[in-house]
Amino acid sequence: MDWLYLLLAGIFEVGWIISLKYTNGFTRIIPMVCYALFGLGAAYFLSLALRSLPLTLSYAIWMGIGIVGSILCGILFFKESYSLLQMLFLLMILCGLIGLRVY
Repeated sequence: MDWLYLLLAGIFEVGWIISLKYTNGFTRIIPMVCYALFGLGAAYFLSLALRSLPLTLSYAIWMGIGIVGSILCGILFFKESYSLLQMLFLLMILCGLIGLRVY
């Protein structure tokens, strides 16, 4: 169950990052509320995962999910540019996350 909490924390982290983009420098109320809720959700689920998972492992995987998720959302939803080399490095991050989980 703790791994599910960690995954949820990572998903909330991605929502937190995306909602920050929409705050327009913290001048828009609804995105600011979403930013706060996603941030609280990320912290809450991470804290649940930390009850039994090691801190360093949890933090690395949480941040990795945030990194991979935000890059993919940037490419898919915000039409940000990318190269094959960037995708290779993104795949390397993903492989590292899987490796941390497996070993």
